[in-house]
Amino acid sequence: MNELEGRTALVTGASSGLGVDFARELGDRGAALVLVARREGRLHDVALELRQRCKVRVDVLVVDLGQRGAAQSVFDDLQGRGIDVDILVNNAGFGAHGDFIDLPWDREEQMLNLDILALVHLTKIFSVPMVARGWGRILQVASVGAFQPCPTYASYGAAKAFVLNFSEAFHFELRGSGVSCTVISPGATATEFLDVSGQKPTLVHRLTMMTSASVGRIGVRSLLAQKVSVVPGLVNKLAAFSARFTPRLIATWGAWYSMRAS
Repeated sequence: MNELEGRTALVTGASSGLGVDFARELGDRGAALVLVARREGRLHDVALELRQRCKVRVDVLVVDLGQRGAAQSVFDDLQGRGIDVDILVNNAGFGAHGDFIDLPWDREEQMLNLDILALVHLTKIFSVPMVARGWGRILQVASVGAFQPCPTYASYGAAKAFVLNFSEAFHFELRGSGVSCTVISPGATATEFLDVSGQKPTLVHRLTMMTSASVGRIGVRSLLAQKVSVVPGLVNKLAAFSARFTPRLIATWGAWYSMRAS
C-alpha cells in the first residue's frame, strides 16, 4: 500500500465528502498530501485526521478556487515551498438546483467558475511540469449527469459534460508522455451535494445512493490504472451507457422525471 511513497497529491474540495475520501485513499498508499478548500476549520480537522491515519506529510491551503487567479496562487505557493505535485485531483465543485430562469446569476457564475474555469486552469498549470518530469496522474470529477441534458440542473449538467469531454480529449493528447487524465462520473453520492444544491433527495437518489468512500476508492484505483473514464455503480453505468442510444428528447424527459419523482 506504499505504492505512492515519494509522490505528492493535491486534492481540491478536500474539507468534506469525496475530497476527504480521495485524500484518504491516496494517503493510505503513501502519498504526501496538499489539501485545498475554503473552509479553514474543517480543512485543518481533515489534515489532522490524515496525518494520524496515514503518517504522511499533509499541507493545507485555504483558498476559494472560484475566485479569479486562485489556481495560479495555489501553484505559486507550492512552487515557493518547493513542492512538486505528481497527482492532481480536481474535486472542488457544486451544483445549483432549480429552473435556470429562477437561479440567481451570481450563484451560477460562481458554480461555473469553480466547476469549469478553476478545473481547467489547475489542469493546465500542474500538467506542464508533470509532462516535463515524465510522470503524473490527474483525476477529474464529472457526473453521470454529463451524459444527457439535465433539466433543473441545466448549467451544472452542461458543465460536467464539458469536464467529461475535456478530460477524455486531454487524456488522448497526453499519450506517450507518462501522464494520464482520468475522469470519474458519479451518480448520487452521500455527500453534502444535495444540501448545497438546494434539492431534497428524490426516489432515484435514495435507490441509487453510493457511499463517498466507495466512490473515492473507485476513483483512485481508476486514476492509478490510468483509465480514461469510469462511471461508478451498476445503475449509473447502465444509465450512462443507455444514454448513448436514447433519443435526446426522451433522455431529457427521463432526466427531468428522475429529479422530480419522490
